Amino acid sequence: MPAPLALVENSPELPTSADVVVIGAGIVGVFTAYYLAKRGLKVVLLEKGRVGAEQSSRNWGWCRQQNRDARELPMATKSLELWDQFAAETGKDTGFRRCGLFYLSNSEEELAGWARWRDFARGVGVTTHMLDSIQASERGKATARIWKGGVFSPTDGIADPANAAPAVARALMKLGGCLRQNCAARGIETEGGKLSAVVTEEGTIRTRIAILSGGAWASSFCRQLGIRFPQASIRSSILSVSAGDGELPDALHTAYVSVTRRGDGGHTLAISGRGRVDPTPQNMRFGAQFLPMFVRRWRALSLGGFEGFRSGHESLSRWRLDQPTPMERMRILDPVVDRGTIQLTYDRARELLPAIANRRITASWAGYIDSTPDGVPGIGEIASIPGFVLAAGFSGHGFGIGPGAGHLIADIVTGATPMVDPKPYHPDRFLQSAWGKVADF
Repeated sequence: MPAPLALVENSPELPTSADVVVIGAGIVGVFTAYYLAKRGLKVVLLEKGRVGAEQSSRNWGWCRQQNRDARELPMATKSLELWDQFAAETGKDTGFRRCGLFYLSNSEEELAGWARWRDFARGVGVTTHMLDSIQASERGKATARIWKGGVFSPTDGIADPANAAPAVARALMKLGGCLRQNCAARGIETEGGKLSAVVTEEGTIRTRIAILSGGAWASSFCRQLGIRFPQASIRSSILSVSAGDGELPDALHTAYVSVTRRGDGGHTLAISGRGRVDPTPQNMRFGAQFLPMFVRRWRALSLGGFEGFRSGHESLSRWRLDQPTPMERMRILDPVVDRGTIQLTYDRARELLPAIANRRITASWAGYIDSTPDGVPGIGEIASIPGFVLAAGFSGHGFGIGPGAGHLIADIVTGATPMVDPKPYHPDRFLQSAWGKVADF
């Protein structure tokens, strides 16, 4: 694994029945399973590879309200509370802390956009501070530059992608939940039009509820069930550098490069929004629906290669339930790193932050960010298959809002009053065009 990731032990065996089966043990899947188990349900969490091994361990680790789209902000705010609460009630360390997130800019247009968001955020009780040139340059003294301005969001924070999902999975098992890794869910069975079982490579689990939190694999899985879920993946490449002398911010964003402190004292480096679009049959199938997103973000994207075909997560093929599936042939999505992006990111970071100049690259990796046409996740029960709940398409935001998403899904499944309004997330909206609805951030 190029991205650091803690190991989690499997539960001893696969049950033959459960109240709920959660498919996919990324950050959303583990929190969903955890909150369901807290409510006394018998939960089985399935993972074709390892807990958190795909995008949940390959992201920056930011847990933010700052610059969130209005549809996601309520969930982001609740998620910060839940990150804190999880540590207090379980004693498990996800690496979460409210260190504050710091943004710097020399663009008047960018600063004006942040100021408009600040004005909006005030109306919903979110604190964010606009910084003038003197304040921004002083707080950003690690760059040794003068800046026009910036933003500091003091209640936001970071968690550790290497440990967060594994920590929640361990908490789930302590509550009596079952975790099976290297066990792919191949599909479902129905009785009377309703979900009745989940078929895995190890056997069949009788259940009335299944939750698909399959990340970049979700659309191809849905296709097997006759569900049209528009999804496209962006291949993003980032790196980490070793710890060293000199003070660096815990979490700093600039249009040039962004840095985040890691649990081992080193830092993750990335260029925000930069990625490659690997052509796949699925990309071509949903291309028209993603035009609004592409028009907004084309400057940061480049055409990729054949990684998507090799990985198999965006295939249009059909598979049988009694034979190995593409998910068993590709246990963990580990796409080829864009070496040009890695070198550019490293060079920019050393130029921006002198303290990084003598720090070595400790790892570099790529991951597939699963996106929806409007950049907002799809969460909700699918009407054509009662009992089947989709939770995917988190568009690069899933790590930070993972606790809130998991809690909301548990609310939907158990019939509890939803923690936040679920309507903005329901997959039915993908039946309409995304023009004018693409997330701002």
